[in-house]
Amino acid sequence: MVDPATTARVSHRLLFAGLAALILFLRLLPLTAEPARWPAPDLILCLTFAWLMRRSDYLPAYLIVAVFFVDDLLSMRPPGLWTLLALLATEFIRSREMFLRDLPFALEWAVVAAAVMVITVANRLVLSLLMVPQSGFDLTILQVLSTLAAYPVVVFANVWFLGLQRRTGGVGDGMGM
Repeated sequence: MVDPATTARVSHRLLFAGLAALILFLRLLPLTAEPARWPAPDLILCLTFAWLMRRSDYLPAYLIVAVFFVDDLLSMRPPGLWTLLALLATEFIRSREMFLRDLPFALEWAVVAAAVMVITVANRLVLSLLMVPQSGFDLTILQVLSTLAAYPVVVFANVWFLGLQRRTGGVGDGMGM
């Protein structure tokens, strides 16, 4: 017999990987020939933070690294930099899960906003130190703003459609944590 907690964990990990693959697929579709006026939000980053703030036990570090590394390769970014920054941000938030668990949504959104801004600035800083050509700073700021605007929508969709609720203080995982 398979433990129900293990089944839930594995099925949610597969669901996260499937949602990330769907987002990547839709991002790569050539829907229009005109260039976009407003940069699209980083929905994979929003999805990762939404799942991490709700149920961090569903997102192990290796799954985050795998998803973001494939995203780096398909988005033609320098492989591994955005992956490393996203992993550092998620592990920073994961280490403070106990303190962040009972925050109201506005403060959760502020924590995610701070994390997104820090990794975006760090990404630009590393790329500029290595003299890698980048898009304009205004486009980067617009993408950060669109990502932060999309975060509540992603959280609402995860809570409403997937039933991904925050873990309460008395609920533990299969390891007694």
